[in-house]
Amino acid sequence: MKKITKCLLVVAVMLFTAFSFSQSTITGKVFGSDMNASLPGANVIEKGTSNGTTTNFDGEFELTTTSSSGEIVISYVGYVAQTIAFNGNQDLGTITLMSSEVGLEEIMIVASVAVDRKTPVAVSTVRAEEIALKLGTQEFPEVLKSTPGVYATKSGGGFGDGRINLRGFDSENVAVMINGVPVNDMENGRVFWSNWAGLGDVTSTLQVQRGLGAARVAVPSIGGTINILTKTTDVEEGGNVMTTLGNDGYTKFGVTYSTGLMDNGFAATVSASKTDGDGYVRGTQFNAVNYFVNVSKEINDFHKLSFTAFGAKQRHGQRQNRQLIEVYKRSPDGIKYNQDWGYKNGQVTFIEDNFYHKPQISLNHYWTLNDKTDISTAAYVSFGSGGGGGTLGSDADAPGFENDGRFKFTDPEYRIGNFGPLDFDRIVDENIANGANGSNAALRASRNDHNWYGVLSTLKSDLSEDLVLLAGLDYRNYTGIHFREVTDLLGGQFIINEDDVNNSTGVAREGDKVAYYNDGLVGWLGFFGQLEYDINEDFNTFVSVNASNTSYKRKDYFNYLDGDPLQETDRFNFFGFGAKGGGNYRIDNMHNVFVNVGYFEKAADFDAVFPNFNNEEINENAENQKIASYEVGYGFRSDKFTANVNLYRTAWRDRTETISFQLNEDETGFANILGVNAIHQGVEVDFVYKATDKLNVRGMLSLGDWRWEENVTDVNIINEEQEVVDTVDLFIEDIPVGDAAQTTFALGTDYRFSQNTRFTIDYNYFARLYADFDPSDRGTEGAPDPWKVPDYGVFDTAFSHTFPFGSFEATLIARMNNVFDTEYIADALDGTDSNAETALVYYGFGRTFSVGATIKF
Repeated sequence: MKKITKCLLVVAVMLFTAFSFSQSTITGKVFGSDMNASLPGANVIEKGTSNGTTTNFDGEFELTTTSSSGEIVISYVGYVAQTIAFNGNQDLGTITLMSSEVGLEEIMIVASVAVDRKTPVAVSTVRAEEIALKLGTQEFPEVLKSTPGVYATKSGGGFGDGRINLRGFDSENVAVMINGVPVNDMENGRVFWSNWAGLGDVTSTLQVQRGLGAARVAVPSIGGTINILTKTTDVEEGGNVMTTLGNDGYTKFGVTYSTGLMDNGFAATVSASKTDGDGYVRGTQFNAVNYFVNVSKEINDFHKLSFTAFGAKQRHGQRQNRQLIEVYKRSPDGIKYNQDWGYKNGQVTFIEDNFYHKPQISLNHYWTLNDKTDISTAAYVSFGSGGGGGTLGSDADAPGFENDGRFKFTDPEYRIGNFGPLDFDRIVDENIANGANGSNAALRASRNDHNWYGVLSTLKSDLSEDLVLLAGLDYRNYTGIHFREVTDLLGGQFIINEDDVNNSTGVAREGDKVAYYNDGLVGWLGFFGQLEYDINEDFNTFVSVNASNTSYKRKDYFNYLDGDPLQETDRFNFFGFGAKGGGNYRIDNMHNVFVNVGYFEKAADFDAVFPNFNNEEINENAENQKIASYEVGYGFRSDKFTANVNLYRTAWRDRTETISFQLNEDETGFANILGVNAIHQGVEVDFVYKATDKLNVRGMLSLGDWRWEENVTDVNIINEEQEVVDTVDLFIEDIPVGDAAQTTFALGTDYRFSQNTRFTIDYNYFARLYADFDPSDRGTEGAPDPWKVPDYGVFDTAFSHTFPFGSFEATLIARMNNVFDTEYIADALDGTDSNAETALVYYGFGRTFSVGATIKF
């Protein structure tokens, strides 16, 4: 018996020794070439097995293999996978994965992409894989709703009508850039997401830089910068077909194909998709065709060219009019109620809709002068065409569109009374009966076409091993073409048009311009420079300056006879400048701190110069808006836990604020209000905890304190002769800023059953959301704070699974938003008494879902 026991022990020791010698421990660190930053979550798999691991927050990994020699495969979405041989225990050092897209690294230079733990700004980055998982049927900005400082909603609920606020600032004061090119409207700074209806399909990386941001160009980044990098063209040949189905008839299908990088240096990618649906809100049917083309050519070692064109031609019904809470509760449609649509000849007809096509075309040239200096230049053009619908009538009440129920359907099939859709056929009958008197009511479109050209060029030069110079030019030329046109006379022969002094007939027919017709011309020339100094590998600093001139000019074709000198104004120039700087110190591999500070001035809005929409009343006292900001941040990184804490304070001085007055029947006036100041300050915390190899827990907390700073009194009201006729007061001191939740909280889990199967649950909570209001409406001392919307929270979940499909690879993604069908108010406009009874609101969506499939080939 003892001999048998000894034999068994000897065999066990031999087996253990053999098994131990057949294993190897492989370590290394994975970097991405595009941002020269670590890649947390990269997959490291022993080839031919299911044995693998992922990199930690610093891109480091340790893998115990099942054999003493073999190969490991390192992969990450958006990068070319690497296969590396090993033999015994081995430290592979730093492994750099190359971007899977040609020219993406060069675009990142123009786009001012921030690098984690190096660029001293508060930043959150979402990559293509996360966008595909999170987007579903949501609006594109909602992908960011779990990001600190962000409040994103669907607004009225039409397709593409979403909006986003960053640190309490609306889109007019948040810079949105696509491939480094600013896309905020040149006249008012707004961003219309419906213009980019297919953006989610072609986005490679979405980065939010809160506060001053890393952008070197002079952009209106008071709240921050949203940096969107689209796909370029794939290094490897292939493509995919996809389809998505969702609630309320949502249907989407598309295809993408890439040639890959050929031996002659040529590569091309094309992508197209079509989206249709009925819309969650009544009367918001939509359709969109999205397209993307990129062609790249490596001419030689010194020159690369990249041509990109993308856009979306779309049309969708809108819910433009907020309602009292009581109206939603009384309507059979509930929170889906919408008064802005009806039926004509049995077909859905929109009272309010949006249609637009805004292709953006750019040619990028990358020139390597030598091993230390290169120049990246983007020449771009955008032609926008479209607008939004509405009504026309013989007086302010637009007869035929009253809300008294006279033209509402009474058939129960179409709802009833005041809450039913409009019966356009009855309006058509009345207009026909009106005969030679023309239409009492018609439909129109307010057009906002534009032509936009620009050049953005950046020089990057390594002055030494530690000092980098970036400098460049930013030129833009923009013409906004604004007019209203008749789209449907609803059975009539014409409609009265007395607004055009050059129209002797006094009437308008379908396709004719009515109400107004003018051009807004905006010129821009800017210069920027930045020095980046790495004192050592742990301490990075930068200082950046920029200067720009914004010019405004207005042409009016309706208010003045052709040839009248007043038909075209002079140019009005605004000189703006900015300076910012900061530093990041990596205390060790786990801790880093950063600080940034800056000041800049931006031009007053176009409408501030022409407050009454004519060429006579010019606001010559319009001033630049002044913004001062600073921020400190702390970051922590370990194998299991990463966290960031940011404290910020932004002072916004001389916010553009003008009020127009109808002084009498024939005379208008305006007040140019300076001193409308606000303070936005707060603290933001976000973290990710790697509980196990399969489970990540992530969360964030954002606490803002955004208030108007002081009252503004005794502001002069000026008449057309530039005479003071009265004064106006604004009592806004210490009143909370509305329109965005000042407290946001998010907690989510991400569980990977395997490398190919993933399940997420996210909870988002929003509090201290005050109803929006115009400071100009606060003319009474002692008025209450705006109404505070009830706090709310929603759960979202998503599931994805990738599997072989014949010789292809297929991915299924299912997503559900607002899982528990929570009823909540997402947007509110303050009422006369600042309470729930008088506020006008939009409800957020109830439960929605989507299921999609993608097959890669």
